[in-house]
Order: sequence, then C-alpha cells, then structure tokens
Amino acid sequence: MTVAPEFTAITSPAELRELLGAPMRRAIDKERVTLHAWDREWLAHSPLCLISTSDADGNCDVSPKGDPPGFVHVIDDTTIAIPDRPGNRRADGFMNVLSNPHIGLIFLVPGRGETLRINGRATLVRDAPFFDEKIVRGHRPALALIVDIEQIFFHCAKALMRSKVWKPETWDPESLPAHARIVKDVQYTEESLEQLETHYSEANYDKKLYRG
Repeated sequence: MTVAPEFTAITSPAELRELLGAPMRRAIDKERVTLHAWDREWLAHSPLCLISTSDADGNCDVSPKGDPPGFVHVIDDTTIAIPDRPGNRRADGFMNVLSNPHIGLIFLVPGRGETLRINGRATLVRDAPFFDEKIVRGHRPALALIVDIEQIFFHCAKALMRSKVWKPETWDPESLPAHARIVKDVQYTEESLEQLETHYSEANYDKKLYRG
C-alpha cells in the first residue's frame, strides 16, 4: 500500500517499538493457553462475541455472534464451541475458516470494560452431542465453530472506557438515519423504502431471529 506523501509511515518493528516503548511485564505474562475458572465464568456471562478470520490470501472478516449469556459451549480446558444461528447466509467467516483455520475472538459482557480474547484454530462441524443443549426458541444449531485455544487473556478496559460504549447518557442512535434508509442509499434493492423499513423493523427481525 502506498501512503500519501504527507503521511509518515512506520515500516519496521524496531520503529514501532521506538514509538510505543516496550510492554509491561504484566502485559506479557498474562497470556495463557488453557481456560482458567474465571475464563469459564466470563464465557458463562457473555452474550456477544466478535469473530475475526481471514482467508488464505489474507482477506479479513469480523463477524458478531450473539445469543443468551452462556451460549458458548466449553468442551474442555483448551476447546470451546460457538453455535451458529440463522443469518444472511453469506458465511464469510465460515468460508475463511475452510481455507485458513486461524481465528481471533473477543467476548464482551455488558457493562464491563474488560474483554476476554481467545486466539486459536477453528473447525466447522455440522453436528455434535452438545447441539441438543444449545436449542434456543426451538432452534437447534445447524453448525458450530470448534476452537482449539492457542492463546487466551483478558484485555484492559481502556478502549471501552474511552468510547463510553456502556454509558447510556452518551448514546444518540437518532443521529443516524434508519438502517432501511442507509441500505436504500448504498446498494441496489428491488424493495421500496417502505418495504425495507418493514423488513428491518425490530418486530420483524425478532420473528426471524431463530427461523432464518
């Protein structure tokens, strides 16, 4: 990538370290390779996960996965499973996993600034005994991601504190137009704006959360 001439690019690890400095010992030593009891507790309270993948050519994707707290299934101290739910069927992240198993996960707990990060290798499975335990509103997962943990640690709260993402008094969702309006403006659709408003309404989405 070529940066604009007025930008000052960083081109080496040494230059980056000179700018940022060395990490604290605590930041280095926090990495683990197996689940601690507190990791299990965090997963049991987390309703939302961000999943990062890339294909064999390095093209990246980040996808949110959400369900009632505890939706992640802990198989053992080094393996977790993330059940899938009906979505838009693009399956970008799943396609990536088929060509490149490396995966990065961030688990959030509402109101907490810290996040739990897990990196590892993923496999797609279309059935497993624990699927019966992950039925929500009558929906049994059609597939799941099995993640073999290679690295796990808690991330500090600074980013979420700076963003004030959990502070309702800072929220202003009406500062942006409705999603239907945005969709109509950024892509071709056969539906009218009114039809899109119905499609993207919370009531309509709620009916399809576990039916596709």
